Amino acid sequence: MLKQHYPFDPSIKHHVFVALGLAVWVFVFLFFTEPLDVAQLNNTDKLIYLPIYGLFGSLCYLICLPFQYWLFKKVKEWPVWAEITFISFLIVMAFVATRLVYYYLVVDSDPFAYTLDYFATAIYLPAAVTVFPIVVIGRWSFGKYKEKRIENDKIEIKGTGNHESIRLHLKDLICIQSSDNYVEVTFKEGGNVKTQLIRNKLTAVEEQRPELIRTHRSFLINAYHFRQWKTGNRKVNVMLTGDLEVPVSKTYQAAVETAVNSTTE
Repeated sequence: MLKQHYPFDPSIKHHVFVALGLAVWVFVFLFFTEPLDVAQLNNTDKLIYLPIYGLFGSLCYLICLPFQYWLFKKVKEWPVWAEITFISFLIVMAFVATRLVYYYLVVDSDPFAYTLDYFATAIYLPAAVTVFPIVVIGRWSFGKYKEKRIENDKIEIKGTGNHESIRLHLKDLICIQSSDNYVEVTFKEGGNVKTQLIRNKLTAVEEQRPELIRTHRSFLINAYHFRQWKTGNRKVNVMLTGDLEVPVSKTYQAAVETAVNSTTE
């Protein structure tokens, strides 16, 4: 379970939104629950000072983001354990920071200040249980939104009838080759080149996906993956991603050159 994929959005903009949401939620929590002697403040003072705690909470979240991106770079994908690791790191860092602010700024090293154990169990833990779910919800929501947007951007190579189809991003599609009553779809996935057979005719796929370029009676290519021309023995081929070599017939050569030039400009 811990290795399962977790919806994650690396966008810094969305993490700033999470931080702002945390700031508002911290203010609301402090205003109505009144921990840390907040009850001694009148409503005017609460409106002046409590937003500072909210801002401090959001800054604490943002300061922890470099650790998140370091972890994301290490694991590539974002499994459940990575999300738990980041949230745990955030909770620990927030505890340390909150304790320091309370002890050195709020009570000015007062010897009668809350002990570390009391502060952790009676003050911080209840606050964390109330405050941090908003971070979890915000991160999960932005992650699901990103995945939904990515899924909506995918194209579909359909099979005939109820036969299998494939959904993928256009930029990941390299080429499609006719193979009797099937087409062989070649695409990139996770840095690897893969193929999948779909029961359909190449002409039908060409009608469905006009952005693909016909190079030969048996091939359609995605000009995005063009790497170079290869000629010899009166034959013209194009080299694609993954060192794939696709023939170009004279009938389609001019159209292929136009498409390739347009894509690479």
